[in-house]
Amino acid sequence: MYRFFLVAIFAIPLFSCEYKTESDRDHLVFRYNEHGNIPTLDPAFARNPQAIWPDNQLYNGLIQLDDSLNIKPDIAKRWIIDDSTSTYTFHLRNDVYFHKNIVFGKDSTRTVKASDFVYSFNRLTDEKVASSGSWVMNYVERYEAKDDTTFVIQLKQPFPAFLGLLSMRYCSVVPKEAVDFYGNEFRRNPVGTGPFQFKMWEENVKLVFRKNPLYFEKDKNGTRLPYLEAVAITFLPDKQSEFLQFAQGKLDFISGLDNSYKDELLTTSGELQPKYHDVAYMVTGPYLNTEYLGFYLKTNSSEIQSQALRQAINYGFDRQKMVTYLRNGMGIPAVHGFIPKGLPGYEEIEGYSYRPEKAKQLIQHYIEETGNQKPKITIGTNSQYLDLCEYIQRELEKIGIAVTIDVMPPSTLRQMKSSGELDIFRGSWIADYPDAENYLSLFYSPNFAPNGPNYFHFKNEIYDSLYQKSLLISDIDERKVLYVKMDSIIVEEAPVVPLFYDMAVRFVNKKVSGLGINPQNFLILKYVKKTR
Repeated sequence: MYRFFLVAIFAIPLFSCEYKTESDRDHLVFRYNEHGNIPTLDPAFARNPQAIWPDNQLYNGLIQLDDSLNIKPDIAKRWIIDDSTSTYTFHLRNDVYFHKNIVFGKDSTRTVKASDFVYSFNRLTDEKVASSGSWVMNYVERYEAKDDTTFVIQLKQPFPAFLGLLSMRYCSVVPKEAVDFYGNEFRRNPVGTGPFQFKMWEENVKLVFRKNPLYFEKDKNGTRLPYLEAVAITFLPDKQSEFLQFAQGKLDFISGLDNSYKDELLTTSGELQPKYHDVAYMVTGPYLNTEYLGFYLKTNSSEIQSQALRQAINYGFDRQKMVTYLRNGMGIPAVHGFIPKGLPGYEEIEGYSYRPEKAKQLIQHYIEETGNQKPKITIGTNSQYLDLCEYIQRELEKIGIAVTIDVMPPSTLRQMKSSGELDIFRGSWIADYPDAENYLSLFYSPNFAPNGPNYFHFKNEIYDSLYQKSLLISDIDERKVLYVKMDSIIVEEAPVVPLFYDMAVRFVNKKVSGLGINPQNFLILKYVKKTR
């Protein structure tokens, strides 16, 4: 009994110290959940947020964007643009190292050179790699390494948004040694230059990154980034379970607003519920995503062919009420054009507000024009947006338009939208790069689907001419004038019904600071700190 008592006395401090040590280190680990699957950590396939978020921690490119979408140096410390030849000359830092890895020798590394960008860009166009980012190189005529710290890109023709394009994770630098060594397994053995480096990955269970001690960026006080020691990602597929983990303090943030918990977290006016004030805070900002209904203009339907009826649908429902009650205020009613808030050209024109009497007049014009006494339309959507479509259905029926809703799986919706099998479809357009051209390209006639994103098969010669002209202008203020003219044509011709401009929303544990928000909703963790 005496011996057991002594063992028990000495054991308590040991277990207490172990628990305290683990608890003390928790403020050095950022934890989040990815309810979708991460298929790869190879930046050549960083086509969606599930892949882009972890890749942002692992890789760097020539340039980067700040939270206001301003272009900033990254591995390139400065650059020169020759407009006459569409040539970009990048001068690289000489203090950027790849993550330590066996491919460089035991516990070794090497500096990034311009030739590494040549290799990384070659991978994007290599048919054997089959990168989903190969389209980025469609604008490029040639590129070369002049020396170890000088990388030159020449475009086929002017493309003012090109620098923004280079901020995409597709354009990250990777070392040839690692890709050659790991082969197809590079997807789960990533080697980059980012603030965090790969540690372990049990697929669909847990992914862990550790701090990169050689990372080149420093804060304004000269302290080397990142502040955290590690990032831990879990893979709970259910958003309700994700929310419960966050509420229990086991996750440091959740992104977006899911119907399963939106009323639990937010009031009807879009404020954080009082019971969560002590444990979390909310961060919101514009998100470069326009939600819309699109018309397939090559259909034989008289309703879709009628510009008057398309305008009537645009006037026929209250966007503000829709956002307030169905999105808890998390969205910006799309009462301007197609360009969302956060980009030049937004708020420059008057779009469609709620004007039911105007809508009825336009419906009467349609009836007189066609002889059809009761216009009928069908909207294709998936279940995630059924509530929005049902709201629009109720409102349009009040003004005399019969609406049927066809609910289908997301994959079916995408396929039918691309092949022109839906008269009206619900869609979203999330910016690949931060320029309004990204949105206006949807209405450029050479981009007819399935060979491009013009799912509407919209064609307007004046619009096409303005679009082509905008590609030749490097000054953003001059380009914006053309963007506004193009967006005005879209409003007038009404090939779409803009619903709302999305908002990025993050719910963050109060222990966390430095987690900003940006219009592309990218996750940047190098500035994040946690308190004990």
